[in-house]
Amino acid sequence: MTGLRIDKWLWAARFFKTRGLASKACELGRVLSKGQPLKPAREVKVGDQLRVTNDGGDFEIEVLGLSDVRGPAPVAQALYRESDESKEARAKAAAERKANRDYAPAPIGRPSKRDRRRIIQFRGGR
Repeated sequence: MTGLRIDKWLWAARFFKTRGLASKACELGRVLSKGQPLKPAREVKVGDQLRVTNDGGDFEIEVLGLSDVRGPAPVAQALYRESDESKEARAKAAAERKANRDYAPAPIGRPSKRDRRRIIQFRGGR
């Protein structure tokens, strides 16, 4: 296998839950190679450097293997190697998100009937 569609590879490498989400990410410019956005049908080859942005953060990866079937996570992780800078940046972003969560107090309980009416009114309902 010399090349594989990028959306199929991203799905097999478990960056996205479905191939449709991988395709959509490519169309939105969240998958880059050498700073250029990739189309979903673009072929990826072993040795390609990619930058993938998803809910988990920004991944800077090198493609080590190709697979068009989605397997277990350890097999999927063997398809790529993430750079150390990328791992550190994602860990730092996760720590910042966790710290910010401490400063945003959670609501004490459910809103009262009066509060719900005010929320609905504020949102433009009735």
